[in-house]
Amino acid sequence: MTVHQRNGRIPPDALRQTPTQDPSSPDGSSTDTDETSFEDHLEAARDPTDDIELSGHAKQRIAQRNISLDATERQELADAMTELDDKGAQDAAVLRDDAAFVVNVPSRTVVTALDQPEMQGRVFTNIDSAIKLSH
Repeated sequence: MTVHQRNGRIPPDALRQTPTQDPSSPDGSSTDTDETSFEDHLEAARDPTDDIELSGHAKQRIAQRNISLDATERQELADAMTELDDKGAQDAAVLRDDAAFVVNVPSRTVVTALDQPEMQGRVFTNIDSAIKLSH
C-alpha cells in the first residue's frame, strides 16, 4: 500500500492490472492488454527529442529566419537542455555557429530563435546560463 492509497487518493485496486480474456484463445486464457515491452517504454523515455517543445513564437522565428532544425540539430538541442538542466539552469541561450535559441530549461521549451545576422550586437537578458554547441 502506498502513501497515496493510505490517504485515499488512489483506490487500492487502481494499481492492479487485471488481464483480459482472449476470445481468440482456444482455452479462453488471459492475456496482458499492453503489448508494448518494458524496453520500448525505456527507449521512449530515453529519447529527449520527444520532450522538446517549440513555442508558437519560436516556430514563427525559425520559419521567418530560415533556421535549420533537423532531427540531428533537435537532438543536439535536447542534449544541451539536458546538460543545462543537470547544472540547474532555468532560462538559457543555446548558441550555434549559425543561430541562437533562448530556451526555458525546466519546460524544455524553445522560446525564440535568432539567425546569425540578428545575433550580432544582441544582448540576451533574463537568462542565467549559456552553452555553445560545437559542430
